[in-house]
Amino acid sequence: MMIQLAWADGADQTIGLPSYETAGAAGADLRANFADGQGITLAAGARALIPTGLRMAIPEGFEVQIRPRSGLALKHGIALVNAPGTIDSDYRGEVKVILFNTSEDNFPISRGDRIAQLVLTPVTLAQWQE
Repeated sequence: MMIQLAWADGADQTIGLPSYETAGAAGADLRANFADGQGITLAAGARALIPTGLRMAIPEGFEVQIRPRSGLALKHGIALVNAPGTIDSDYRGEVKVILFNTSEDNFPISRGDRIAQLVLTPVTLAQWQE
């Protein structure tokens, strides 16, 4: 399945597109892409909206789910506030990820860090009846 991607204004195009790190991976890694090329420090107990620099055209009948990375959760207490997050097929804005630091330590997020994963999923629409 092909998903068209475009760079958001000011995005660092050298970071690269989402990628599957192994042959059996269901999720493609998504990276932080700060317009200033720097990064942030996510304070203990804080949350932040992290830009990815990507916009996407998801085919009708599908969604992209944003899911946490288990390594970040286990090692650093970094979670997604609304996991899984949904990107609808008609959304065309920049994809951003809400990260939450559940630990007691500050956590640096740098340009290019893997922050979440994307999973393409088919959507079945219901017909509602009272």
